[in-house]
Amino acid sequence: MSPPVFLAESSALEGDRVLLDGPEGRHAATVRRLRPGERVDLTDGAGLLAECVVAAAGRASLTLDVLARHRHERPRPRLVVVQALPKGERGELAVETMTEAGVDEIVPWAAARCVTQWRPDRRDKALGRWRTAAREAAKQARRSWLPEVPPLAATADVEARIAAAACAVVLHEEAGEPLSALRPPRSGDIVVVVGPEGGIAPEELDRFAAAGARPVRLGPTVLRTSTAGVAAAAVLFAATGRW
Repeated sequence: MSPPVFLAESSALEGDRVLLDGPEGRHAATVRRLRPGERVDLTDGAGLLAECVVAAAGRASLTLDVLARHRHERPRPRLVVVQALPKGERGELAVETMTEAGVDEIVPWAAARCVTQWRPDRRDKALGRWRTAAREAAKQARRSWLPEVPPLAATADVEARIAAAACAVVLHEEAGEPLSALRPPRSGDIVVVVGPEGGIAPEELDRFAAAGARPVRLGPTVLRTSTAGVAAAAVLFAATGRW
């Protein structure tokens, strides 16, 4: 079984001994009940991974000896999924599965036809849930790079991302070209736009096309908005050699 992964500050991972405290240390000591001699991996979420062994266990912290350090380069090309806000808890589900697959950035998008909207007074809390889902899924998936989850994007923000990308596609069930036919670049950002339950509005499609995005379909079936992103990621990771 692979050792569990916990997050730590970059500066803490430079020493030969690390004190893991705070929420991560509390979880390791009281929930996982890790004991001296057990293996643990620590990451700063920015490419640095430290292989450790527990030297001592406190009530809410662990003292760890660093056995080895590894610096992992950021994966390329970089995959950005613009995710229209799904209903209920499906947003966190989408973030979780895309993080496990390896998506590098997940952008929440307030599409015109979104059933769910993040009200200004609750926006920070909703964004926090997405970021927590990404962080926990990244640890489960043993990622040394945490995915970015930026603030809520408007359609104009998505246009700008498409215009700046090396390649951009919009998932659409009526598109003539399958995503599997795309020959993605080997560097830069690949942007995938996933619409809401009600579909992407025609004016949004027009704006994205004008910015340089191509409409593509995933397959013969229509996926939920919360699962389309991870399906698209699988296709693109295979095509780029990241998988």
